[in-house]
Amino acid sequence: MTTYVIVAVVSGMLFGAMDAMLNANPVAQRLLEVYKPIARTSIDPVAGIVIDLAYGFAMAGVFLLLYESLPGGSGLLKGMSFALLAWFFRVVMSVASQWMMFRVPARTLLYSLVTGLGEMLVLSVLYGATLRPVG
Repeated sequence: MTTYVIVAVVSGMLFGAMDAMLNANPVAQRLLEVYKPIARTSIDPVAGIVIDLAYGFAMAGVFLLLYESLPGGSGLLKGMSFALLAWFFRVVMSVASQWMMFRVPARTLLYSLVTGLGEMLVLSVLYGATLRPVG
C-alpha cells in the first residue's frame, strides 16, 4: 500500500510537470493557438494539482487492477501494454473527437497524439517498474 501511494503521488506530480512542459513550450504554444478563443486566461494551480494527483491515483490503481491481464512477461512490458491502452482511451479517442467536431490543424492533433503517447509511456513504465499486485 505504501508503494502504491508513493508511486501514485509521483505519477500525479509527473502528470503536472509533463503537462506544463508539453503545453507551455514555444512549439506547443504555436500549435495550440487554435484553442485560444476558448481557453481560460488563468488556471487555478491548486485545482490542477489536485486533479493531477487524482489522475495519478486512478491510473496506478487501474494498472494494478489490470496487471495480471496485461500482455508481457515483465512489469516493464506490462507497463508498456498499459501505456498503449491508456493512450488509446485517453488520447486517441479525444483527438478523434476533436478532429470530427472542430477545425483543428492536423499538426496540432498529431502533436497531441505523439506527446500523449510519450506521457503515457513515462507514467506506465514507472508503474511497471514499481507496482505489483498484492496477494
